[in-house]
Amino acid sequence: MTMKLHCFGESGNSYKAALPLALSGLDWEPIFVDFFGGATRAPEFRAEISVMGEAPVLEDGDLTLTQSGVIQDYISEKSGKFGGKDAQERREVLRWVLWDNHKLSSMAGMTRFLMNFLPEDKRPAEVIGFNQGRLKAAYAVLDTHLAGRDWIVGDGPTNADFSCCGYLYYPEPFGFDRAEWPQIDRWLDSIAALPGWQHPYDLMPGRPSDRA
Repeated sequence: MTMKLHCFGESGNSYKAALPLALSGLDWEPIFVDFFGGATRAPEFRAEISVMGEAPVLEDGDLTLTQSGVIQDYISEKSGKFGGKDAQERREVLRWVLWDNHKLSSMAGMTRFLMNFLPEDKRPAEVIGFNQGRLKAAYAVLDTHLAGRDWIVGDGPTNADFSCCGYLYYPEPFGFDRAEWPQIDRWLDSIAALPGWQHPYDLMPGRPSDRA
């Protein structure tokens, strides 16, 4: 049975689920969520797809999962990939997924939204500046950790990598310049070299130009 991932191209959190699906060999298809058209705020979406009113959402038969980290864990359970090779690695993968959700993607996603998807006169400069300061600290943690490593955990790509890279391929400015972080830059190239990798705007439907 083909799994369905409710997602949209602008969403780094959706990309965290779509990318391991694309690399896993599992049978899946993306279902477009018109976030900017208000789809996730509609009563029907909350009643039928996700009470949390968010994307991504994975449907596999009668099973429905929300939150990218949970979806990643399920992909690993079904495919036997990306979850870590033993209990110690699985805990380390979880540690980095949780760190990303709290320190990196949470700031990157919000800052990118404020800087690019709000009307220019409604962009809160002080909030953006504060967020960018927190992001710089997160980039430094990740860049330092990647020195001398090909992957965040272990000797191959895991959900830790797919979580932390979620927002870092997007072209819209939000305070991230790959050239300033050489270890992250190298690591992103390694992920992009994996067979089956696609940019989020190619892997999932929905991009800013569709609304232009």
